[in-house]
Amino acid sequence: MTADGYLARAVGLLQRIRDEQGENICRAAALMTDAIARGGAVYVFGSGHSVIPAMDIFPRYGSFVGFRPLLDPRLMWFNVLGPGGVRELLWLERTEGYARVFLDSYPLTARDVMLVYSHGGLNAAPLEVALEAKARGLAVVAVTSLSNARTAKPTHSSGKRLADVADVVIDNCCPPEDALVTVDGVPEPLAAGSTVAAVAIGMALVAEVGKQLAARGHHLDVFVSPNVSGVGPEHNLAVFAAYERFLRRLAAEGS
Repeated sequence: MTADGYLARAVGLLQRIRDEQGENICRAAALMTDAIARGGAVYVFGSGHSVIPAMDIFPRYGSFVGFRPLLDPRLMWFNVLGPGGVRELLWLERTEGYARVFLDSYPLTARDVMLVYSHGGLNAAPLEVALEAKARGLAVVAVTSLSNARTAKPTHSSGKRLADVADVVIDNCCPPEDALVTVDGVPEPLAAGSTVAAVAIGMALVAEVGKQLAARGHHLDVFVSPNVSGVGPEHNLAVFAAYERFLRRLAAEGS
């Protein structure tokens, strides 16, 4: 059964990440813990489908203030064809020069960390976000396919791939083609795996950073599901207020 085959491959993928990338996840988490503890932020970026783990990391039930997703509607899709469609998105994320303009809206400083998701690791948008973050003194963590990085030639004028720029690289352990299963009579592989991998890595980082911050006595403003017993509606309102203060502090200290 192909559905069962995909799920088996997905389970194997997560096991590989646990076995092979646990040390890198902990290294990345240590950088993020230091950033949040000193009043900085963990900025999170992805374009195209890699915006999904960036959106998922906060606000998400079980996550906390300290992560700041960088979400540009021009680097997402809201349509298949036409305005907000995939063709326009693909063109823009491969066009050099845009990422620097985009990042000018954010008060990035050397106290912060930049987490960049990109399965392929070749497109201009994620690569230039990483390059610009490095130029501004941030540590950079990349979640990408090292299998793809080893086989694909750089397409950016810098001659670099995302994995070449990052201080810590977390391999999503996916094949270059991303899709995980084959079906008789269909030449192309089906059913992508990188989103499963990226979201799982993101939540592993949330868990590890939360543990390390708590060990330092750092208060966590945790976004909680209203289905949790004893949690009232005022809880998440307080989290949003804490996030607003967090953004104001970043802006004030980054100006």
